[in-house]
Amino acid sequence: MTFNGSWKVDRNENYDKFMEKMGINVVKRKLAAHDNLKLTITQEGNKFTVKESIVFELGVTFNYSLADGTELSGSWNLEGDKLVGKFKRVDNGKELTTVREIIDNELIHTYTYEGVQAKRIFKRE
Repeated sequence: MTFNGSWKVDRNENYDKFMEKMGINVVKRKLAAHDNLKLTITQEGNKFTVKESIVFELGVTFNYSLADGTELSGSWNLEGDKLVGKFKRVDNGKELTTVREIIDNELIHTYTYEGVQAKRIFKRE
């Protein structure tokens, strides 16, 4: 699977605006913008392990907490060559959609919340 491997954030696009829309305060936004996040992704059948501390099975709903404490509930599905996550915030029920895809040997992680879209671009280590 093309997602397998270790990935490190290379750059962000519109990430501050996205986090602001999510209600994340300015201090946490500044920290997150420079977090040097690393992901290790492995797949075994329909089970994905993303080492940033989540393990999920495609189509199975699970709960997850973002680094700022925001609680989400939802699931990931494979749509073609894309991992598509649909989550609802526990506090307000609003939807967060996230897509992970490989384009030109980069892992593009796109977030959409309340009409604001952001991207985090990862390079393979």
